[in-house]
Amino acid sequence: MPENGWPADRIDTESAHSARIYDYILGGKDYYPADKEAGDAMAREWPALPIHMRANRDFMNRAVRYLAEEAGIRQFLDIGTGIPTSPNLHEIAQRVAPESRVVYVDNDPIVLTLSQGLLASAPEGRTAYIEADFRDPDAILGSPEFRETLDLGRPVGLTVIAIVHFMLDEDDAVGIVRRLLQPLPSGSYLAMSIGTAEFAPEEVGRVAREYAARNMPMRLRTLPEAAEFFEGLDLVDPGIVQVHKWHPDGTGEQGIRDEDIAMYGAVARKP
Repeated sequence: MPENGWPADRIDTESAHSARIYDYILGGKDYYPADKEAGDAMAREWPALPIHMRANRDFMNRAVRYLAEEAGIRQFLDIGTGIPTSPNLHEIAQRVAPESRVVYVDNDPIVLTLSQGLLASAPEGRTAYIEADFRDPDAILGSPEFRETLDLGRPVGLTVIAIVHFMLDEDDAVGIVRRLLQPLPSGSYLAMSIGTAEFAPEEVGRVAREYAARNMPMRLRTLPEAAEFFEGLDLVDPGIVQVHKWHPDGTGEQGIRDEDIAMYGAVARKP
């Protein structure tokens, strides 16, 4: 174990990791030199990358707040949680309703070792952490943490933020999301952000090549491809839009150009 307590035998410190690159660009501290090098290289290719990543995080905050405040959701399943960054999902939900319950899912050992920040629930609510891969939804749905934390007799908010662009066609990301939605009752919601190159194809294409060069190939989607995730669901207005245009609250969207954002976002209700 190194000084910070991370399980050194499970963490590849020599290779960049998408969650740690995200943490570095957002101004966090849980990254290694390889992640900084990758983040710097990507930002050189597309200087708007930090704006894009912050806008994605802000979308997550607004979507969760919407689900808690306006949709009355009190249970959440968060897939691809990433390195804890305050406010975390449970903090947003529990500010609205302290009894909210949240299950976090990730397969990065750093997220596991830092997960105490994700488990600091309000006493009225509960949080749990599952170490599992998005590509194995049955492991998530079959875990004791899922079964013991969430009541499937009540609606659940499923959040899949900034992860499916790392799923290639053979991974069947649409099928995985549908499998995760399957046991959730009517009145549940899906909130997603989905990577796209439609607004800055050259710049985002160069960033994608930087990821691919570090063994992180990407599958960026068009609007019709993004819409496949929401088939059979009732989209919340304004539908599928760039993340900075989804329910803007005036705190961070001013001055953001469309070409600075490479992520679609939407929230939809399961009938």
